[in-house]
Amino acid sequence: MKVLFIEYPKCSTCQKAKKWLKENNIKYEDRHIIENNPTKEELKKWIKQSGYDIRKFFNTSGMKYKELNLKDKLPNMTDEEKIDILSTDGMLVKRPLIISDNLILIGFKEKEWEKLK
Repeated sequence: MKVLFIEYPKCSTCQKAKKWLKENNIKYEDRHIIENNPTKEELKKWIKQSGYDIRKFFNTSGMKYKELNLKDKLPNMTDEEKIDILSTDGMLVKRPLIISDNLILIGFKEKEWEKLK
């Protein structure tokens, strides 16, 4: 199974997730979310594949999310507008992200990540 690991290296949760991947011998391709932010096309595909609501892809605890007052704006935005804004800045995207052919994981919850084994 091909696994794409999207992270922000300074994020402690991403560091824990990366350590977990290595300890469990899961091979992955690493991608820095700031240097290579997900595109609109990728986000559309991943959101559809995951079955999650778009809001789950937002880093709601991030400073950028709060600066833009997205908590109040998101309910009035279309899905297309939400994807547009997510694709503008990697700091808006919840991380780490695991993308594989049959699995999308958002954030690091060890119990969920067991599915990668």
